[in-house]
Amino acid sequence: MYSNEPIDKVISMLNADITNGLSSKTAEEILLKNGKNKLITKKKKTLLELFLSQINDVMIYILIAAALISAFLGEISDSIIIVIVILLNATIGVIQENKAEKALEALKSLSTPKAIVKRDGVILEIPSEDVVVGDLVIIDAGRYIPADLRLIESINLKIDESAFTGESLPAEKDSTIVLSHDDTAIGDKVNMAFMSTLATYGRGTGIVVSTGMNTEIGKIAKMLDSENENITPLQKNLAHLGKILGIGAVSISILMFIISMLQGRNFLQMFMTSISLAVAAIPEGLPATVAIVLALGVQRMSKENAIIRKLPAVETLGSVNIICSDKTGTLTLNKMTVKKAFVNNSIIDIDKLDINQIENKLLIEGMVLCNDATSTNDSKSGDPTEIALIDIGNTFNLLKDTLNTTHKRVYEIPFDSDRKLMSTVHLYQNKYRVFTKGAIDNILKISTKKLVDNEIVPLSDEDKNYILNVSDKMSDSALRVLALAYKDIDGPYENIPIESDLVFIGFMGMIDPPRSEVKNSIAISKKAGIRTVMITGDHKNTAFAIGSELGIASDISEALSGSEIDSYSQDEFNKIVNNYNIFARVSPEHKVKIVKALKSHGNIVSMTGDGVNDAPSLKFADIGVAMGVTGTDVAKGAADMILTDDNFSTIVKAIEEGRNIFNNIKKSIVFLLSSNLGEVLTLFVAILLNWPSPLLPIHILWINLITDSLPALALGVDPKDPNVMLEKPRNPKDNLFSNGTATTLILLGVIIGFTTLFAFKVGEYLYPNSLVHAQTMSFVVLSGSQLILSLAMRSEKVSVFKIGLFKNKKLLGAVLIGIILQISIVSIPPIAKIFSVFSLTLKDWLFVSLLSIIPFTFFEISKFFRKTTY
Repeated sequence: MYSNEPIDKVISMLNADITNGLSSKTAEEILLKNGKNKLITKKKKTLLELFLSQINDVMIYILIAAALISAFLGEISDSIIIVIVILLNATIGVIQENKAEKALEALKSLSTPKAIVKRDGVILEIPSEDVVVGDLVIIDAGRYIPADLRLIESINLKIDESAFTGESLPAEKDSTIVLSHDDTAIGDKVNMAFMSTLATYGRGTGIVVSTGMNTEIGKIAKMLDSENENITPLQKNLAHLGKILGIGAVSISILMFIISMLQGRNFLQMFMTSISLAVAAIPEGLPATVAIVLALGVQRMSKENAIIRKLPAVETLGSVNIICSDKTGTLTLNKMTVKKAFVNNSIIDIDKLDINQIENKLLIEGMVLCNDATSTNDSKSGDPTEIALIDIGNTFNLLKDTLNTTHKRVYEIPFDSDRKLMSTVHLYQNKYRVFTKGAIDNILKISTKKLVDNEIVPLSDEDKNYILNVSDKMSDSALRVLALAYKDIDGPYENIPIESDLVFIGFMGMIDPPRSEVKNSIAISKKAGIRTVMITGDHKNTAFAIGSELGIASDISEALSGSEIDSYSQDEFNKIVNNYNIFARVSPEHKVKIVKALKSHGNIVSMTGDGVNDAPSLKFADIGVAMGVTGTDVAKGAADMILTDDNFSTIVKAIEEGRNIFNNIKKSIVFLLSSNLGEVLTLFVAILLNWPSPLLPIHILWINLITDSLPALALGVDPKDPNVMLEKPRNPKDNLFSNGTATTLILLGVIIGFTTLFAFKVGEYLYPNSLVHAQTMSFVVLSGSQLILSLAMRSEKVSVFKIGLFKNKKLLGAVLIGIILQISIVSIPPIAKIFSVFSLTLKDWLFVSLLSIIPFTFFEISKFFRKTTY
């Protein structure tokens, strides 16, 4: 509201004193009342709290229950193994999560350590935490703004708000302006200065209107603190799966216990068998397998310049169908660059400029000399626009230091926001040359001649209109235009009007250009069914110019401004959000509103950004992606993923990696569950038919934790599918068992179960006096069939022989280790005693080996009747 009030009213509202500042006593009272000028955050989670959050999962609860029951029944080794799995899963999660949640700490660090204020008539330097509402703050170049201020004086004041608003150029401030609307975008509040932004030019004075959590950056802190954690699709699927397995395990155990009691079986034996059935229904190795596969995916992605801060974010990447990208520094270089020049009455691409032509050389020379910036390979300082001009001089070997030595500056009139001009006078042999650069219309007002074909000719009104029309066309293309004029003088420069009767040379058009690789990355994303949306604090025309060049939008009607967004409620905005691909002049609140609207349609949304203003939307999006090089600590702390090369194309690579990781996790889960279903059916059918139990609890636990887990982990690191980006993103509504996967899982489970039962009955027939012998045969077939089946699980649709049987060497190794371990258990007497198994004959081994191949063979044959989607 302070931006809408004249200075004298603001002074009255805050009981401020612009002559002497606040008294020390008043400042102390306000500080006690309002508190310190710093950001307040929630208490950070302890390691114990992080650990407990990792085991807050239905499947983990079931495993804990299984461990307790096993211990109660004297199966200590079983319970120890289960506890190790739980601890492993939780530890991996804690290690990754412990690096997270630093967004608010980074926000706190943005509060500047010192501020210059006037109190009791004396200018003091005090800790920024002690700044209070009503304080008179002195601003000069290079100093951070300590709180939100209403400016009461501004002399050529420019403030870099790029990390806050998303604009590439420093904002020019004017304390005399009184805004008419309260809903003016932050970037347009030219009479305000905001906490944690940086003054880059000029000086000013302001009255503190807000401190701490009441500042604009404080509002961002509140948003970061209040947004709930998002649950990823995989987490939802696993939570749902855990509930189903838990209910199923308990239900089938109770059912089997009731049936066995009706059959008149031994109570304790049937209770143990029912527990075995419950253990068989739960894939004990699943939580650890998923966590390890995600962790390995994180390591792999870090080599591709994408650092994952939260494990579940890896798989979420695979289902992203909308990338919301900040413009400045993400799609663009965040570096003003000269693209075109107007000289000799024509527009020329800057890279085609002939430096040997007098007018061209003079245009660049003048732009470099009439300039206060510096730009070398090692360092850059000054206004980004002026740096761009120096860079062009460097390109054409017109170096500033050399030019300044040859043509010494002897006089200057600094830039100011009223004139929008800057003039310098330089020594040129025995005369002086004036260079004036600035806004095109202001330059034309003080120019009477123009330089064309190395001749100075009169500048007519018709010429001026033509030049302005060309300039407007450049502006419509979002190019920032700066013009240059000159004149030579013989006499003393101090006594003549320098900025008059000038010779117009030309002007340059510059822009923060798109990154060269981004256009191709957006095209790849489009083919993969991923829509790119630009969200920026820049003006609509500038945003559309970049967006159209990159293929994000084809018409300006696809762009919407922040003030237009404000005219809709969230529900109304949800309905129209898909009509737009560019959102310009937006605030942090707008960004969150946009992400919410996109998510309301069931989209999986990734938000990229680098500024403080991006942090709330980064946190609220399904995947927040921060820039590692240009990104603020705040953005990095709020993000799920950080790009170490700030390259938009890395996002596309990360999405490809995410898709492959999800597919691999799905292979592991389907493999584990089909194996567990085979175990459940084996016990269920045996008890239903009043047969002896074909398996002991330790057999099931061994298979679930060791025999199954090794191939599952190897499937989790299966080589990349080269066709994965030819497919559309996963439908967020699809679960792990959509698109025929459930049918595959059930059929495989049934075949595994009945193959195991067949081995058991053959064992009973061959060795009628040895139940242990029959159980050993069923144990080996169950284990062996699952190990060999894992080879075929690399694809549901393509034969493993077509994919390449030897491409996943880790899987081959896991199968080989599993087979060796299984043979060792049966063949080494001390181990065989622990597992209650019997040594098999050569004929037995041949028989169980043939049975073990059946599920693999069935699955491979079934693939011939399936169609691929690409």
